[in-house]
Amino acid sequence: MNLSSLVSDLQSLANPAKAKDLKWFFKTGPGQYGAGDQFIGIIVPDIRKLVKLYWDVLDLSEVEILLHNPIHEFRLTALLILVKKLSAAKSARGGYSQSKENIYQFYLTNLKYINNWDLVDLSSRDIIGAYCFEHQNYSILTKLSQSNDLWEKRIAIVSTYFLIKRGIFSPTLTISLILLNDSHDLIHKAVGWMLREVGNRDQKILTDFLDRHCLKMPRTALRYAIEKFPDPLRFHYLHQRAG
Repeated sequence: MNLSSLVSDLQSLANPAKAKDLKWFFKTGPGQYGAGDQFIGIIVPDIRKLVKLYWDVLDLSEVEILLHNPIHEFRLTALLILVKKLSAAKSARGGYSQSKENIYQFYLTNLKYINNWDLVDLSSRDIIGAYCFEHQNYSILTKLSQSNDLWEKRIAIVSTYFLIKRGIFSPTLTISLILLNDSHDLIHKAVGWMLREVGNRDQKILTDFLDRHCLKMPRTALRYAIEKFPDPLRFHYLHQRAG
């Protein structure tokens, strides 16, 4: 098995009808956020099956070739292979291994190819988020959140999910504040989603944040953040925002 056989396996799964649906779903029309992206119609479970077969066969130079491909599903395959390689990487001394460092740096070098929300959401938390956790250094999140690039900003906030799951909430709150007035709906949704995940684990931290900032939050972000609240508390924040 090699890169050529993986590409052949991916192409064998092409489904033109599904590709048409995916092009609509991921907004690939002129002026839309996914403008020009190409799909061949492979579902994620089938991609994951191939990742299990090929993740330890390809080296990073071959993964890079796959990631630079204009076909969306090829780029997703490359990113899921990276995630699998990182999770399998071990350090004999228990620290952050060189192979993990290489994957992290590879990811940052290739950010421009991580250019739709599913590519971000299925890779960033386990690569960028894991690196931040291991090093207890969140400066890359701040840097990405201040980018002019939509996908780098989404990477910044979604990466904090790895930290949230480990009880570390302050980076999410910090990045949410930086992105609070962003103009794009995909950032509003991501910010609200991560704030909701914080609230799922510590409701008071979220309500303290909302008490200070809900009047300035985009409505979409607020609705996502309070989605799991009991009705009286959810209505309380909606009414504040409406007023």
